[in-house]
Amino acid sequence: MKLLNSVERCVDEALEGIVSSNGGLVLLEGHRVVLRSDLQLLKGKVALLSGGGSGHEPAHAGYVGKGMLSGAVAGSVFASPPPGSILAAIITLWQNGVSGILLLVKNYTGDRLNFGLAAEQARAQGVPVDMVIVADDCAFVQPSKAGRRGLCGTVLIHKLAGALAEEGCPLEGIVAELKKATKSIGTLGVSLSPCSVPGCQPTFQLSPGDMELGLGIHGEPGIKRSKIASADEVVKIMIDHMTDPFSQSHLSLKSGDTVVLCVNNLGALSCLEMAVVTRAAINYLMERGVLVARVMSGPYMTSLEMAGVSLTLMRVDEELLRLFDAKTTASAWPNLSSLCVSGRKLYMKPAERPATSDTKSEQGSLDFRPILENVCKTLLQRQEELNTLDRAAGDGDCGSTHACAANAIQKWMQTSTIPGNPYLLLTALAGLVEEKMGGSSGALYSLFLTAAAPHLREHFDGAHWAKAMNAGTEAMKRYGGAEPGDRTMLDALCPAIEELMKLSTAPSGGHMTVLQAAVEKSEAGAESTCYLTAKAGRASYIASEHLTQPDPGSVAIAAIFRAVFEALGEKSQ
Repeated sequence: MKLLNSVERCVDEALEGIVSSNGGLVLLEGHRVVLRSDLQLLKGKVALLSGGGSGHEPAHAGYVGKGMLSGAVAGSVFASPPPGSILAAIITLWQNGVSGILLLVKNYTGDRLNFGLAAEQARAQGVPVDMVIVADDCAFVQPSKAGRRGLCGTVLIHKLAGALAEEGCPLEGIVAELKKATKSIGTLGVSLSPCSVPGCQPTFQLSPGDMELGLGIHGEPGIKRSKIASADEVVKIMIDHMTDPFSQSHLSLKSGDTVVLCVNNLGALSCLEMAVVTRAAINYLMERGVLVARVMSGPYMTSLEMAGVSLTLMRVDEELLRLFDAKTTASAWPNLSSLCVSGRKLYMKPAERPATSDTKSEQGSLDFRPILENVCKTLLQRQEELNTLDRAAGDGDCGSTHACAANAIQKWMQTSTIPGNPYLLLTALAGLVEEKMGGSSGALYSLFLTAAAPHLREHFDGAHWAKAMNAGTEAMKRYGGAEPGDRTMLDALCPAIEELMKLSTAPSGGHMTVLQAAVEKSEAGAESTCYLTAKAGRASYIASEHLTQPDPGSVAIAAIFRAVFEALGEKSQ
């Protein structure tokens, strides 16, 4: 299936979409021709015209702009454009005062014939026209009489030609430079799936788990089918084949050469896959001693929805790099850095976290070990219970996530001195759960602890504990976006914190009474979530009638409060 209005009008509507979204382009009425809207600026310069079948977008209309093509002629999907439209574009450019017109053509029989016919017709009318054929395919060891196919290397030729034309280079000079450059370009593609022309069946069949090496951009057969391998392996196979000196269509490449690398998405590879392939290509070229000067990675010449990638290598010297780096307004050309890719450091060291500031009670005498041990023990015992509750509304990992935190804290207690100062303790725990717990739960607990800790920097009486707990809760609400009643952990946390605020006024002997009330409020709050509609978190996407058990996050909060209370009760006995 394709998201179109009609098969018959899809090319015209696509061209209208491209032009209507780009003020620098205009359509030639009655033809599928995209031109620069500022043709007057071409007066006295060489105009560049390319094109081919549709379905390869952004090629070729996406490369129309100052510093690249003057115009692009589109055919039907995977079909060469008619010579009448090519001629109309040539005459239009000529009548706008250009000094000559260069046709940049991919090496396909239909394109050669139709562009060639239009060129002869234009010459008969006195228009100076020349043509450069791009044949960069490295697939076939012994190419047929038709020669190597024109692939994504054509886009690089557009760029070089555009820079030369913009500088005022004469027609014969541009042709000479491009003919040299085409000998330094090689391309090879691999596909994981076929594509289908609108209204038609797929252009070929490929079994699941198979890939095809060396296919053309219209789905023409490649040279080899095999099982899909890793990205590193596929890239190595491609580059080795492209540069195999025993192949008549190879690109000569030796250690010490400098290249531009183009990693071209054939249509349906994810950005993630493209980035992995790009990394593999850069690394393998560098292993072979090749200097990678520039890298393009993205969709430059596609085959509709084909899941695949092609690699294009262009050997360059300083002059070709200068032309490659020249500015262009073409919308599909990437905004690349002019820094060399090879030899760069990929990583920088992160800034050191500020050291925990000194406190007046850094060596505080409070013993938090029994509390931490009981909390960890409780969370590990209730792991499967929490997972079961979470399966109804999430991905079933609430217990496992809390268990990760508990295990990390236990390991930390075995290898570290537990601070006796609450500020230092909460700060350390915040870092642990942030790193080891993961997910939104890890972020929420770390937020709570991080926001609470500063209130216990120097004083940790009941009033300061109350302020700390309230600050932690407010941070969770502010950044998490939930409120009590949304069926989240806040439904167990907020009632408990509200009760703990009484610590500010409770006598020194009444703290346990306040804490016991807070535990009961927390457990009641967790139980109340059975009757609430989820308004935040993953559970908010589940129909309320399917949520009949308490929220697992709120149950975990209540369990933590109960574990703290029990540990403190044992200490006081």
